[in-house]
Amino acid sequence: MDSLASRVGRPALIEDHRQRVVAYSEQLEPMDEVRRMSILRRQTTPEVIAFFRKVGITQAKGAIRTPACDELQMLPRICVPIRHGDMLLGYVWVIDADQSMTADEIAAVSTTTDDLALALYRENLAGELASQRETEAIRLLLADERDARRHGAMTLLEGGLLAGGDVPTAAVVARLILRPHVRLDDLARIALEQALIASRRRCGPKEAVHLVRYDHGVLLVHDRDGAALAVAEHLNDALQTTIRGLHCVAGAVVGVGRPRAELPEVRLSYDEAALAAQVAVRLPAVGPVASWSQLGIYRLLSQLSGEVLSNAGIHPGLEKLIADPSNRPLLETLETYLDLAGNAHATAVRMNLHRASVYYRLQRVEQLAGTDLRNGSERLSLHMALKLARLAGPA
Repeated sequence: MDSLASRVGRPALIEDHRQRVVAYSEQLEPMDEVRRMSILRRQTTPEVIAFFRKVGITQAKGAIRTPACDELQMLPRICVPIRHGDMLLGYVWVIDADQSMTADEIAAVSTTTDDLALALYRENLAGELASQRETEAIRLLLADERDARRHGAMTLLEGGLLAGGDVPTAAVVARLILRPHVRLDDLARIALEQALIASRRRCGPKEAVHLVRYDHGVLLVHDRDGAALAVAEHLNDALQTTIRGLHCVAGAVVGVGRPRAELPEVRLSYDEAALAAQVAVRLPAVGPVASWSQLGIYRLLSQLSGEVLSNAGIHPGLEKLIADPSNRPLLETLETYLDLAGNAHATAVRMNLHRASVYYRLQRVEQLAGTDLRNGSERLSLHMALKLARLAGPA
C-alpha cells in the first residue's frame, strides 16, 4: 500500500467487501474526516456505506470516481473494486481531492488488484469459516435443548473462541427500534454488528463473542467484577453512533441478564437480557440500558405472554380512567403516589404540584374508579394494573 500510494502520490486504503478497513498506506494530506474515522474505528459508518452504494461501487467492474459530499465531510475518491471472478472481495480507495488523477495513475492502482484479490480471497475464506463456526456454536449455546447447549459451550471453549476458567458469563442483548411500517435493512444490520464488534474489542481477546439475529444482537461477556453492565453502557453508546442517520431505525435499547457460573446456563441470562430489552422498548423511562436485576416488578410482568397481558384483568374502575385520554394527569399522579409508597408530600415534590392538588386528584381517582386508596388491597390492585397497562400498551 505504501508503494502504491507513493506511485500515485496520494494516500490509499483497502477495505473488504463489507467496507471494514484491511490495510492503509501512510496517510498524508489531503485526508478527510471519513478516512480519518475509518482508520480510527477500523470500519466505515452505515451513512458512508449507503452513500457509496448509491454511486454504484458494488456493481462496478472497474475503477470509478466517487464525488465529494460536504454533509459527510468527504473528498472525491477513486474506487477500484477487488474481484475474484464475479466475487466482490473489497475495494482500493485513493483520495483524489483535486480530481487530477490521470488514466495512467488509475491504471497503476487497478493493476495491483489481482494480487490483492488472491490475498483477500484466502483471508475472506478463512474468516468466513471461523465466523460460521462461532455463529453456530453460539446458536447451539442459546438453544432449548441442554445437550445442544453443552455442545455449543464445548465448541467455544475448546476452539479458543472464549476463555475458560471459573468466570461467570452474562448475556447482553441490543435491540433496534424500527420506525412504523418499515423493515430492517442491510445497513441497520451492519450498524448493529459494528456496535457489537466495537464493544467486543473493548472486552479484550477471548472475553466475549457475539451473534446478530433478525432484529437484535447478542453479546456474551465474561462478567469479571461486574464488567457486563459497563460493556452494555459502551454498547449503547456505540449503537447511538452507528444508527445515526438510518431511516428505518428510531432508536436502540440494551438489556443485561444476570451472569451464570456455567457456560451452558448462559441461555437463562440471554432470556433475561431479551426480556429486559423488551421492557426498555415499551417503557423508555427504564432504558436505554435495562438490567434484569434492577427491573423490580417488571421482572415478573415481562414474563407474561402478550395474551395474558391484554386480558390481565385491569382494575374495573381503572379501565374507565385509562380509556379517557383527558384523565392522564390523574393516572400520572396516582402512579407516582403508589410508586412513592403513598407519600402525598413526596408526590407533590416529584410532580411539582401543591399538596392540595395531589389530594384533589387522588380524590377524583377514588370517585371515578370507585375505589378506596386507604385499602391496601385496592392500592396493590391499582398499582399492578397501572404497571400491566404500561407494559401491554403500544411500544
